Amino acid sequence: MNENNLYDVVIIGGGITGAGTARDCAMRGLKVLLVEKRDFTNGATGRNHGLLHSGARYAVTDQESAKECIQENQILRRIARHCVEETDGLFITLPEDDLAYQQKFVEACQKAGIRADVLSPEEARRLEPAVNPALKGAVRVPDASVDPFRLTTANILDAKRHGAEVMTYEEVVGFIIENGVMKGVHLRNNHTGEKTDIHCKLVINAAGIWGHLVAQLADIKINMFPAKGTLLIFGHRVNHMVINRCRKPANGDILVPDDAVCVIGTTSDRVPFDQIDDMRATPEEVDLLIREGMQLAPSLSTSRILRAYAGVRPLVASDDDPSGRSISRGIIVLDHEQRDGLKGFITVTGGKMMTYRLMAEQATNLACKKLGVDKPCKTATTPLPGSEESAREIKNELQSDFRNLTASTSRMAEIGRHGTFTKEIPYSEIEDHALVCECEEVSVGEVKFAIDKLHVHGLTNLRRRTRIGMGTCQGELCACRASSVLCQLGHTEAKKALEDLSVFVQERWKGDRPIAWGDALKENQLTLKIYQELFGMN
Repeated sequence: MNENNLYDVVIIGGGITGAGTARDCAMRGLKVLLVEKRDFTNGATGRNHGLLHSGARYAVTDQESAKECIQENQILRRIARHCVEETDGLFITLPEDDLAYQQKFVEACQKAGIRADVLSPEEARRLEPAVNPALKGAVRVPDASVDPFRLTTANILDAKRHGAEVMTYEEVVGFIIENGVMKGVHLRNNHTGEKTDIHCKLVINAAGIWGHLVAQLADIKINMFPAKGTLLIFGHRVNHMVINRCRKPANGDILVPDDAVCVIGTTSDRVPFDQIDDMRATPEEVDLLIREGMQLAPSLSTSRILRAYAGVRPLVASDDDPSGRSISRGIIVLDHEQRDGLKGFITVTGGKMMTYRLMAEQATNLACKKLGVDKPCKTATTPLPGSEESAREIKNELQSDFRNLTASTSRMAEIGRHGTFTKEIPYSEIEDHALVCECEEVSVGEVKFAIDKLHVHGLTNLRRRTRIGMGTCQGELCACRASSVLCQLGHTEAKKALEDLSVFVQERWKGDRPIAWGDALKENQLTLKIYQELFGMN
């Protein structure tokens, strides 16, 4: 075989763990190919509450996970600062909760190395006016919010900078195995149906909950536990700090501020594997989250709900717990040569979004050991693309762009989304300043940049890279504009654009349907008239 066609590592899965692993492997000099059957962040990475855990939530029940969280929390604040908003968080005790648990909680946090400051109810209300005024106890911890889409994109960009190749919409449908040795993967393009064989020295399975199904292709069983979590997005940012319930983890006990909105989550229920590709929130889950959310911040009762969504946690089952709450959130790295007798195959799973870098480090350490590569991990100290400079430094360099007050707000939004890459966003032509999405202030120039640099193939990809369609209109006005820009730039043919637009709007409806009442239902009816009656879309 031609060595030029042989990869050191093929990584399966374009979520945050796969992206982080591709970055680490590439930084250590390995020849890397990352494959994803749909788009980056399509699974659990793009369907969580965006909480940068301090580890406090796990301190009482899972010390190992708590220590991993606070370690990675501090690292991500340094290397991914354009993805992180440093909000801090409150763990509150309500009248119906046991105040004695607060002391147990504080002691567990301190044992794990997590700052936990006990506050009076008065001080908590001063710091966070939205908090339930009936609280009887509060603890301040170093929680924050993080954008999983930006974080994944930054890891993909850095992996590519270091020589990695990436392929989306390529699904692994089988393995090339010879004499108990993994030799490569069989791929199928999910757009064209074309099949390709890729040869490599090692395969890393980082497919999250789908890792169970990937392993089955090699006749290997991983006893995974698909735990569905449903969340709600509210139409504006009610709280400044993360608000948690100071009790054992339960449904609807975290409210996370995220950009201009806030997210309440989450539920936890076991689901069968045949449902993991089509997770849908139910009206019952919405009702539960609203009730619990009002306990954290009463103003949520009168706040507009933008949408509901659901994801699946990639837990490794260890008992018969029907909810998955008692299963460790720790990192699992499986060497299938030792475990199952298949050489050249590794699975990395478990963990959480915010411990992705540590998961990637452990998986890459094992890969390097097997491949005879002796290079240290540098991902904990090397800033991700976009985070090399602070927002203030970037703004100073782009000072001339801020003379136009109207344009300056969208420019600041771009700095928040792309960090130092903002300097590469086209801004010389007047058309570049025009807004495609008014809710999220996404300009034509930013769309051009996303197409050129961020692996965009359609509207759904564009949404994940720029937040188009994620604002208060939920794509009602900006989706058709974005589709038009893609056509004008020669990126999409008209017929394909219409199909893409239809899929995009239908996906927005999927999240609107469980909350379709009152004003939200009226707006859905307007969207229906625009796209179905005016545009003739089914």
